[in-house]
Amino acid sequence: MTTNKSVLAWIDEMKTLLSPEKVVWIDGSEEQLEELRAIACSTGELTKLNQEELPGCYLHRTKPNDVARVEDRTFICSRKEEDAGPTNNWKDPQETYKMLFDIARNSYKGRTMYVIPYSMGPVGSPLAEIGFEVTDSIYVVLNMSIMTRVGVKVEEALGDSENWIKGLHSSCDIDPEKRYICHFPEDNYIISVNSAYGGNVLLGKKCFALRIASYLGKNNEWMAEHMLILGIENPQGEIKYVTAAFPSACGKTNLAMLIPPEGYRKNGYKVWTVGDDIAWMRKGPDGRLWAINPENGFFGVAPGTNEKSNPNALASTKKGTIFTNVALNLDTNTVWWEGLDKNPPEHALNWKGEPWNGKTATEKGAHPNSRFTAPAKNCPCISPEFDNPSGVPISAIIFGGRRAQTTPLVYQSRSWDNGVFVGSIMASETTAAAAGATGVLRRDPMAMLPFCGYHMGDYFGHWCDMGKVLGDKAPKIFNVNWFRVDDEGNFIWPGFGDNFRVLEWIIKRCEGKVDANETAIGYVPYADDINLEGLDFSKEQLEEILYVDNEKWAKEAEGITEFYKKFGDKLPKQLAKELDALKERLAK
Repeated sequence: MTTNKSVLAWIDEMKTLLSPEKVVWIDGSEEQLEELRAIACSTGELTKLNQEELPGCYLHRTKPNDVARVEDRTFICSRKEEDAGPTNNWKDPQETYKMLFDIARNSYKGRTMYVIPYSMGPVGSPLAEIGFEVTDSIYVVLNMSIMTRVGVKVEEALGDSENWIKGLHSSCDIDPEKRYICHFPEDNYIISVNSAYGGNVLLGKKCFALRIASYLGKNNEWMAEHMLILGIENPQGEIKYVTAAFPSACGKTNLAMLIPPEGYRKNGYKVWTVGDDIAWMRKGPDGRLWAINPENGFFGVAPGTNEKSNPNALASTKKGTIFTNVALNLDTNTVWWEGLDKNPPEHALNWKGEPWNGKTATEKGAHPNSRFTAPAKNCPCISPEFDNPSGVPISAIIFGGRRAQTTPLVYQSRSWDNGVFVGSIMASETTAAAAGATGVLRRDPMAMLPFCGYHMGDYFGHWCDMGKVLGDKAPKIFNVNWFRVDDEGNFIWPGFGDNFRVLEWIIKRCEGKVDANETAIGYVPYADDINLEGLDFSKEQLEEILYVDNEKWAKEAEGITEFYKKFGDKLPKQLAKELDALKERLAK
């Protein structure tokens, strides 16, 4: 237990507010975690799976009304409403504290209060930050112990500092009408009530790692981004690192754990995973942008994850993993989800815990947003630099989304500010990772729309400022789109491991080794510069998905103009200028 006075004073406040029967400090030891797993199994909070096939793995089910992030119940409680901006929900902080404390008051009666000291990033790293979460859920404790670094070593790293993030989670009654996920950026405080779903209650995840951290980054010249980090190693053993932003469930984890095509592997190319979801980046002593993954595990979407789509992610789930809202195969006491294989179990329980026969059922066995929480160290391609407190140097930043038309397979921005423009106009068809309709096109700048902890116009401005901070050592910025479809609605580009071919072109551009075709939107590859060797894919097909249709982009520019109106005076002048310049180039 810590001796930090600011932490102890807050824990006393929480005890008074929540009235727990007892308090347990999480020390990070395997003995304590094993004890908690046993308690959770005895209460039904967890189901222990087949320990021969899935050692250390468990299944958890949330209530059917609590299965995804709830953006309409997520608030930024900045002191001034204008600081939250038009893309966030805002509540007055003082009124909201009162409301939340009233909801949470005495909610731990007869329950245990778990205190989780956790570090986002390697403990002691100059890029890491520390938080404390109190929760009444063993599920939260066990997930946080996978997703972050927890325990005594975190308390030692914090010492007497008051620089840490408060996090209060109370399951309460899992009442969707009283469900709130609230962030108080000026106070370093996060409060979540009436949810038990991971994305709403693992407060180190999106709440701290993006919403609070993006605000910290703006004030302290660093960046907290919804980005994977991967290393690309060439046959000479040189590794270049890139970050990439995609909206949830658009292939981010697949790209982060990509296996290069066989021909590349034979020649000695490798891909190293540093992170699959979040990157914290700041200027290093050498002037370049350096990044860490603040997380310690993967909170991946299960459906669609299989031996073909992402063998490394699947391998990551084979031990020490918590599965949420997937189907339970009663014959083998293992888990199953849609897209895992073509053999759904006949004797199973679906994600709600109801009897389910996968051969005859019309409804799904696993929820579309079902998850696995897996330790990063399980990943066969985890980077040797994963725990490096200095992070890794970034050569390229990649944006992307699901676009059936318009956006080419890959293009490079014309400059840093133009790259910020490219990131700011990202649009993607929605998926099941957020509650609401699927298949609807929505703008999602830098894949941060649901996660930016302050006014998005100021966020764009911060990106522009970081370009000035980094100068000529700034990474190059690119955009990719794996999701172009033909007239029958089939994906044209094969995707998965073959995306490495595009990454290779990106690295060559960073190294100045290939030329590119200048178009109205940016620099597009010449078809001959993307290696199609060993791939049943013609140069004509490649040219089709590299083609920039100016008419379609003129319509896109109209949509961007409308979108930008949201930000009013807060839209950086650089971006307004980039939009005007795009329109001029398209008109020519």
